[in-house]
Amino acid sequence: MAKAIRIHQTGGPEVLQWEEVSVNNPGPGEVKIRQLAVGLNFIDVYHRTGLYTLNELPATPGMEGAGIVEAVGEGVGEVSIGDRVAYAGLPTGAYAEERLIPAHRLVRIPEGISDIQAAGMMLQGMTVQYLLRSTYRVKKGETILFHAAAGGVGLLACQWAKHLGATVIGTVGNSEKAALARAHGCNHTILYDQEDWVARVKELTDGAGVSVVYDSVGQATFMKSLDCLRPMGMLVSFGQSSGPVSAFDPGVLAAKGSLYLTRPTLMTYTAKREDLLASANELFNVVGSGAVKVEVKQSYPLAEAAQAHRDLEARKTSGSTVLLP
Repeated sequence: MAKAIRIHQTGGPEVLQWEEVSVNNPGPGEVKIRQLAVGLNFIDVYHRTGLYTLNELPATPGMEGAGIVEAVGEGVGEVSIGDRVAYAGLPTGAYAEERLIPAHRLVRIPEGISDIQAAGMMLQGMTVQYLLRSTYRVKKGETILFHAAAGGVGLLACQWAKHLGATVIGTVGNSEKAALARAHGCNHTILYDQEDWVARVKELTDGAGVSVVYDSVGQATFMKSLDCLRPMGMLVSFGQSSGPVSAFDPGVLAAKGSLYLTRPTLMTYTAKREDLLASANELFNVVGSGAVKVEVKQSYPLAEAAQAHRDLEARKTSGSTVLLP
């Protein structure tokens, strides 16, 4: 039998249990894949703790992976047996040696991109794609602020935004992460717990503020992020690693300069297969061209997912992380 990480109740990392599971033959529209690598993302923590609800327990978390197609169900035309494939998004179930997944959620991995790269870039990379290209379309000459610039999403975003011609200001937790962000295209780094980062952003923009703030931190940064924006700028709140944002009066947006606020998700932006393919292909193209480099900084055995979660929550990781079955 195959093995997988399963959650029988929500809670701390200790609820992640390594267990034998039965994987059925694929049904109509389904594919069975043998996983080669699994991506670790902060949304997995939200599922583990119950902040975001899994459909039912016990459940296997994980929203990103890469593998080999081993069997296809009736009516599947998107992929074939033997294809190298990758995915990101719902349904959960990536923390497993084998799994079933709807065929329409899979994309073929092109030559030149490794399985580990693919597993470490799909969710984060397609997140960056919709953030920079759709939610707010970053243009040459603009200045943007990206929180957690040395994280997995942040490092990809800094490179991609620089490729688009933007000036990138990034917040980070320490000097080592600042150096890492700068090496990946971040023009200016701010140590958020040692500097008045709002004042620093205003200084770097000659008092004007930035066009857009990308904020995955949430509670700890939300209100100050608004203060970094120019009039009619946009706050893109796409995560909450420090906790959920408190109740918010939209009148504040008017008072601070007719600001825009959005809370997007990858699942919405890639719900249609044509949008999924477009996002993945643009990601593969920028990585294939060398404009954006995917660097997997950490790997853990899949059986040790609990330790990976501890390190992620303690901010001990940088860049992308994969779990290896």
